Amino acid sequence: MTGTTAQPISRARSWWGWGWADAHPDDAECAAMGALLPGTLARPLPVPRVRDLGIGSSAAQPPRSLARLVTADPADRAAHAMGKAYRDVMRALRGRPGRIPDLVARPLADQDVADLLDWAGERRIAVVPYGGGSSVTGGVEYRGDEHRAVLSLDLTAMGRVLEVDAEGRSARIQAGTLGPSLEDQLRPHGLTLRHFPQSFEFSTLGGWLATRAGGHYATGRTHIDDFVQSMRVVTPAGTGESWRLPASGAGPSPDRLFLGSEGALGIITEAWVRVQERPRHKASAAVSFADFHDALRAVRALAQSDLSPANCRLLDAGEAALSGAARDGRAVLVLGFESADEPVTGRLERAVALARSHGGRAETAKGSGDTAVGAWRSAFLRMPYLRDGLARMGAVAETFETAATWDRIPGLIDAVRTEVGAAALQATGHPATVNCRLTHVYPDGAAPYFTVLAAGRPGDEVALWDELKAVAGEVLHRHRATITHHHAVGRDHRPDYDRQRPEPFALALRAAKGALDPHGILNPGVLVD
Repeated sequence: MTGTTAQPISRARSWWGWGWADAHPDDAECAAMGALLPGTLARPLPVPRVRDLGIGSSAAQPPRSLARLVTADPADRAAHAMGKAYRDVMRALRGRPGRIPDLVARPLADQDVADLLDWAGERRIAVVPYGGGSSVTGGVEYRGDEHRAVLSLDLTAMGRVLEVDAEGRSARIQAGTLGPSLEDQLRPHGLTLRHFPQSFEFSTLGGWLATRAGGHYATGRTHIDDFVQSMRVVTPAGTGESWRLPASGAGPSPDRLFLGSEGALGIITEAWVRVQERPRHKASAAVSFADFHDALRAVRALAQSDLSPANCRLLDAGEAALSGAARDGRAVLVLGFESADEPVTGRLERAVALARSHGGRAETAKGSGDTAVGAWRSAFLRMPYLRDGLARMGAVAETFETAATWDRIPGLIDAVRTEVGAAALQATGHPATVNCRLTHVYPDGAAPYFTVLAAGRPGDEVALWDELKAVAGEVLHRHRATITHHHAVGRDHRPDYDRQRPEPFALALRAAKGALDPHGILNPGVLVD
């Protein structure tokens, strides 16, 4: 079967902050949040305006053959200048967004991508791939001055589900397809990709593939990698497409070369992905713990069981209070099960019993009205907007994530809380909040996700966050925890990634970069020089 549905976007996206422009906290809500955090500004910073950036004329003009695909509109260029990390939002609020792309291109087909890359290579124009723009690691911006111009290559005009193989439970989907549109196009077939990162509304299949994004499942298929059958990639050296196979042992996987490559080696334009029937049976529960380390042991037991919960998120006491899941100083474990063909209440009951055996106290949800589960879900979706509201108050409000083996998890979490908190206190004179939750769990380890809330340094908030992030990076490195579990390397994590990867692999990666991108135009600065 084929699909032709496009992906209309009727609401206006915020050019400077997360998500929809009409969903941001107003001035009064920003001030109320700031009042809860000592050391913030007396009043919120004004919402930035594109016209105040003084965007100049483009340093490059496309040939007539490509002009239909390219725009130099200042608002469009500003919206493609950065991702949506705290440091991006803060730079926009302070009127320092960095280098604005000279042009924004929206190809309609693979040949358009190839033609744009040929032109950019000839003119030494940097090409920064762009999907939904939700990067939080500096992955969609250009830093430096080695290229005469910068082209933001926006793939969202390539947003269709091209084929559905219901018998083989797979679909061929263009890389620029945004999450909601992807699911809308699969829904008539009774199918779902069931990959729901927090950025789902504002990210694309190509972005998920290029960053090895983590999604909905806390166990089992946690990363987009697990859904890939084959990919089609356009590079300056040519276009390649891997065979569509259920599995293969034929040498190193070509797909693995481009998964997580962040546009540095080529432009992913489409992929065959494994889809599944839409779940019809769901059940959830919240289990609270007086002791966080008891909760860690419970989660490890669940991860090493055969229960395979779809959701198994552990919130420490601070994170539970922040989300409204609990306000009594207890940690909260949010459990969820789902299935397309059989009830899941039995598995939920077994999971709850296992959690209780480790000191948990549970209340099983009858539906979406469960207080703790519902509060967590609402906070999960609203949190990026609240972060931007706190940024307007000059506060540091940001997250980072990692993964490590179980033997290192307790010490890692304690060290991050202690050392990042101490660094914030020393830098600002005010105590900081450092919370932790586990987002994904495995039989051999887990992915801790940290939230940092701290007073800012007026006018120097970005540098302050960079200092705190550097402290966190040192802790992760000391505990041999990855610099990122699912947010990608981008430019912000590049120094730590360079320390983490084996040098022979770096040598091979540089060789691949040189062969596939001989002019050095593809997303310069990410992964490898």
